[in-house]
Order: sequence, then C-alpha cells, then structure tokens
Amino acid sequence: MKLKFCLFWFLGTLTAFSQITHKKKYFLLGSPFEITVVAKDTIEGDFYTNLAVNEVKRIENLISDWISTTQISQVNQNAGIVPIKVNNEVFELVERAIKISKLTDGAFDISYASMDKIWKFDGSMKEMPSPEAIKKSVERIGYEKIILDAKNKTIFLKDAGMKLGLGGIGQGYIADKVKKVLQAKGCTAGIVNVSGDINTWGSQTDGKPWTVGVVNPVNKNKVFATFPLIDSAVETSGSYEKYVTFNNIRYSHIIDPRTGYPATGVVSVSVFAKQTEIADALATGVFVMGVEVGLDLINQLKGIECIIVDDKGKIFTSKGIDIKKYE
Repeated sequence: MKLKFCLFWFLGTLTAFSQITHKKKYFLLGSPFEITVVAKDTIEGDFYTNLAVNEVKRIENLISDWISTTQISQVNQNAGIVPIKVNNEVFELVERAIKISKLTDGAFDISYASMDKIWKFDGSMKEMPSPEAIKKSVERIGYEKIILDAKNKTIFLKDAGMKLGLGGIGQGYIADKVKKVLQAKGCTAGIVNVSGDINTWGSQTDGKPWTVGVVNPVNKNKVFATFPLIDSAVETSGSYEKYVTFNNIRYSHIIDPRTGYPATGVVSVSVFAKQTEIADALATGVFVMGVEVGLDLINQLKGIECIIVDDKGKIFTSKGIDIKKYE
C-alpha cells in the first residue's frame, strides 16, 4: 500500500508578487490525488489543476488494468494468444518496468497481477496457505515472459492467464507526467501527490523549498526527519496497516512475486529520486528485497537514496542520507 499520511508539506504564504498557493484534492485512480500549484490567482490555479486532472485521466485510460478498454487490458485479455500493438508511451513504460525488474532481480515485477489471491489481509485468515498453494499462486508470474517487439511496438504475454498491473510504477509515472505538463504550460512551482507518489518543482511563495516530513510507522505521531524536496520526488511504500501474523512472524501485504510469500522484516521504505516513476518502482522492490539487500542496491544507484524502517522500528538509511541533519 501507499502511505497516504506519512508525508506532508508546509505551504508558503502570499508574497509581494501576489502569488498564491492553490491546492485541490480529488479521488482519482481509486485513491486520493492532491495537486498544489503556485499561481497568480485562483483562475490560473484552477486552470493548472484542471490540466493535472485531465492528464491523470488520459494516462489512466491507457494503462489501467481495471478499465477493460485500455491498451494494457487488451494485452492482458490476449495473454497466450496474440501480441497487441500499443502506442510508444505504453510500450516504453513497460520497457522501463522490465529494466527495474532486472535491476531488482524480480523483486519488482509488473506481471505480479497474474498472482492467485490466496493471502487475505482483512482479518479473515486463520492459517497460512499451504506451501503447494503458495508455489502455484505465482506460476504465471515472470517478467521474462513479457515479450516486447520494439519494431512493431507490440506486447505479448507468453502464458494464458498472465496479467500486467502497472500500479507499482504507473502512479509514479503519472506524477512525473503531470509535473511535465504543468511546467510546459508555465506553472513555475507545485507539488503533485498521486496517493503518496510525490514530485515537486520550484519553491513555495516565500522562496523556501517544499518540505516533506517522514514518520516512523511504528510511532505514527512522530516525524523523525524533515527533508527539502528541490525539483525531486519521493515515494513511500508500507505495510503497517495491512499484515497478518503467524508463528510470531509478521507477513506484509506486499508479496514477493518470485516466491508468493509476503515480505517480512520491513514496515516502510521511502525512496528519493529525481523521478517519481523510479522512486515508485524501487520502493516496492526494496521492500521485498529487505534491509540489507535493498540498501546495497540503492547505494549503487547514482542520485537515489532511501530510508527503511524495519518491523522493530529501527531506521536504516542509504549512504547519502544523514538523518541527524534533518531531525
């Protein structure tokens, strides 16, 4: 799940130039969506926020696997049958998703949507699924079985029953695209928040940078660090609300697509990057990989940092973050 309430920003006030901070909240993509822009007045602010909403809906109608007419849904409907031609935007997004799958050794995988839903996190589970059921649940998953044809711009899923779900990267992509559209139309500063996928540009009306606070999910009322976001993005994935416990082991609702077992040991991962898309995908991958392997990966990636909170409430950071500077 995305931690919708673990991130916040401090908004500036009016300046001598009569700029205003214009903020709107919507319910899009099945989740909260917030857009904050700096504008000269409410008319311009509404113009920018309407552009943002239109861009969200445009992309949703390309990549959602819940809408039967989207290009991704057509790919899913023809799994194991025929390749489906898609536009460049969809093709390149799937192509980048596969690169993240390779980078994370499959801990992030957009074919996770092929998984049998055998785990329940609504309190109804009384015992773990059998090892056989868990193994069977991920039989159709595998980014290696997503066949891309760059020349013809087609996507083919090798196995019948396979399904792509772009939720783990698509919301971040949407945040990036909204930012790009608004900048192109002259919006000099703002924040787009797609259910916890946050991207910023420019500065507040008082000239200060946008700021996000990160909380420890084990102690949700306490912000342990506040970070400036200067033309950059952050995304947090967490499981502090949705989990099950068997034999004193806490099983997250975020499931390892390679094994079918829920991730353990981590309750929150925040990834900082220039693009929300990469932060979105890596947050999920690192959550599944765990503290040691996840930090090792992030420490090898230029311009990307992360904060991990384990299930004991202990905080770990990548080598480029000094928590004490931001407490």
